[in-house]
Amino acid sequence: MSNAKMISLYIAISCIAFVISKMIISILLYKNWKRKHMSVQYSYSGGKMVIFRPSTTKSLKADALLKKTLKLSNKDIIGSGGHGTVYKLCLNDGTSYAVKRLNRGSQDRDRGFERELEAMGDIKHKNILTLHGYYTSPHYNLLIYELMPNGSLDAYLYGRMKNKKHLDWCSRYKIALGTARGIAYLHHDCIPHIIHRDIKSSNILLDHNIEARLSDFGLATFMEPDNTHVSTVVAGTFGYLAPEYFDTGKATAKGDVYSFGVVLLELLTGKKPIDEAFEGTKLVTWVKAVVQEKREEHVLDSRLEGSPINEVNSVFNIALMCLETQLLKRPTMAEVVKLLETAKSNKTFLNVSLDNVV
Repeated sequence: MSNAKMISLYIAISCIAFVISKMIISILLYKNWKRKHMSVQYSYSGGKMVIFRPSTTKSLKADALLKKTLKLSNKDIIGSGGHGTVYKLCLNDGTSYAVKRLNRGSQDRDRGFERELEAMGDIKHKNILTLHGYYTSPHYNLLIYELMPNGSLDAYLYGRMKNKKHLDWCSRYKIALGTARGIAYLHHDCIPHIIHRDIKSSNILLDHNIEARLSDFGLATFMEPDNTHVSTVVAGTFGYLAPEYFDTGKATAKGDVYSFGVVLLELLTGKKPIDEAFEGTKLVTWVKAVVQEKREEHVLDSRLEGSPINEVNSVFNIALMCLETQLLKRPTMAEVVKLLETAKSNKTFLNVSLDNVV
């Protein structure tokens, strides 16, 4: 084949590849636009109600929701925190939802509401809580979520769930892997990428099958793929924050990795990140000290006795990888997912150094 023909063929292939890539991008953009615009909006009681579609919320009507919401009281509260109060809302047809109420008036609260809408309005992932809709008014905002019947991982681990069995190793592993997959989706598949900034056990909810659902995006930050960090004020929960966050004020995806490492330690030890038993220190520091003293048997939650030791050791070492003080040494969440999958399928033992774990 002559050089001229080869050049023509190369140009033709390049043009076809270019056209195909543009078509794929156009399809993805159209799907994204369609998903964002498939919603129903209502004006009601001086505010605006938006219910997303496609949806499983055919029974979720604006008037019924507002009437029921006005009757919510303290007995309906199922959770509360810095980002709002969560109520259980039961409609007449037997369906139930979780409604988060955020009172307006402060810039932080309003921004938290906006962050949750921006982060969750277009997310569809089995390990991330589904947002069905919202209501905004001059005095308060409402976010309407699917209801998680088994509450939070925090409540399950530390005994606040009545009449519940303790979490066995299979359940804890499933929660760890599901949470990792949810965070990996935020970091690698969302455009722009999303840094959660508040990964903790109380923000990991459990459905009827004890599958993990990541929730509470009130501190979420968006990061373009080309950036390595976002400069912001230090925010989050003490005991879960990466050490570099205090020094630099820069939020990175690796900060979420560190926080996830703390959650893994909670699953393994059954202890809170900050506990009186640590005598002024924190869970991560306590674990390092115990391991360096060769007293590893004191780390594992006694309720996990009889669990497959190779799997437990592997997950423990993955946690230590996530807790490296140098963020560049920490794995990405995509790598963490692969490591967790390997820990279950191959039952391998992962060796890491403890020297850099704080």
